[in-house]
Amino acid sequence: MNWIIRAPERTEREDLADIYLTVRRETFTWVEPSRFRHEDFFTHTQGEIMWLASTPEGEIAGFMTLWAPDDFIHMLYISKEWQGKGAGSALLRALPEWPHQKYRLKCLVNNSRARAFYLASGFVSTGTGTSAEGEYDEMTFFAE
Repeated sequence: MNWIIRAPERTEREDLADIYLTVRRETFTWVEPSRFRHEDFFTHTQGEIMWLASTPEGEIAGFMTLWAPDDFIHMLYISKEWQGKGAGSALLRALPEWPHQKYRLKCLVNNSRARAFYLASGFVSTGTGTSAEGEYDEMTFFAE
């Protein structure tokens, strides 16, 4: 697939909020679904750089956000039907100076599919912690 990676248009932010809500409810099955709300997306992405991945036909597959001051990947969410098709990898490649820049993220331990993706992408576990959604691994991508 030839993914198109770009900044979202203002009119597409609602679509990204829908993806955020849907993927969280589908993936974080150990969390009460009503804890996730559509408006969370707008609060959780304030001040972050954002990219979306779309097909050449314009269908949005997912998105990634970066808190640039800390080189921290805050979110990477791909719709279920597009998972495993390269959109997440394409988004990582869009990061400034990838793979020559160190990046960090947190990945919930119970999210085994995401954890496997990050490990396969070159991230290593560098710590652990606890959040409202459960235990997480701190993961770091060390620059090549």
